[in-house]
Amino acid sequence: QVQLVESGGGLVQAGGSLRLSCAASGRTFSDYTMGWFRQAPGKDREFVAYVRRSGGGTYVTDSVKGRFTISRDSAQNTVNLEMNSLKPEDTAVYYCAAGRGVFHPTLDSDYDYWGQGTQVTVSS
Repeated sequence: QVQLVESGGGLVQAGGSLRLSCAASGRTFSDYTMGWFRQAPGKDREFVAYVRRSGGGTYVTDSVKGRFTISRDSAQNTVNLEMNSLKPEDTAVYYCAAGRGVFHPTLDSDYDYWGQGTQVTVSS
């Protein structure tokens, strides 16, 4: 089992920044690819970014490219999502997820463990 706890959400004005963190505990953190997803009101959950297992690369979806950066800290067992130039359409509950064994994990089903989510609200 892997337990995931997100933090760092909140209310921010458009153009502002937030840093989300996800603390992982349980099994070996370095064995897992870590991802961030988000779900806006009335919409399906969508992929945002992933960072591969220890030593691997990162990928972010086009709608946040150039604004969001994902990183992992293996010493702290955390994965972070740095969000800059936030827009009202970034408003959503953001979820951290852990998974392994998939080459390009952008689907919900590619991940085995999920956090409870943290709310991000961007005002115009």
